Amino acid sequence: MNLHPKYFEKIKDGSKTIECRLFDEKRRIMKIGDIIEFSRTDEPGITIRSEIQELLNYSTFEDLVATFPATSFGVETKSDILDDLHKFYTLDQEKKYSVVGIRVKLI
Repeated sequence: MNLHPKYFEKIKDGSKTIECRLFDEKRRIMKIGDIIEFSRTDEPGITIRSEIQELLNYSTFEDLVATFPATSFGVETKSDILDDLHKFYTLDQEKKYSVVGIRVKLI
């Protein structure tokens, strides 16, 4: 999975433990224990590997983000992560697929 550099670094240093995505076809096949390789969007050759600890299914990103501390998403405020998520995903996409929080542990 590709990650913006700031979120890549937050997962790498352990301060971001939940990655948010649409619960689309690619994410529906994930299972607890699977390994995800994250790549930086600006330097795809730089990668880290994380293990899926938990899959958190919600109707919307707002519902997901409301349930956990902002720090779980690698940000200071919940509006920070919601603003960024809505740059990548539309409300129509959220309605179509729902969303998933992927709790990860760096390996």
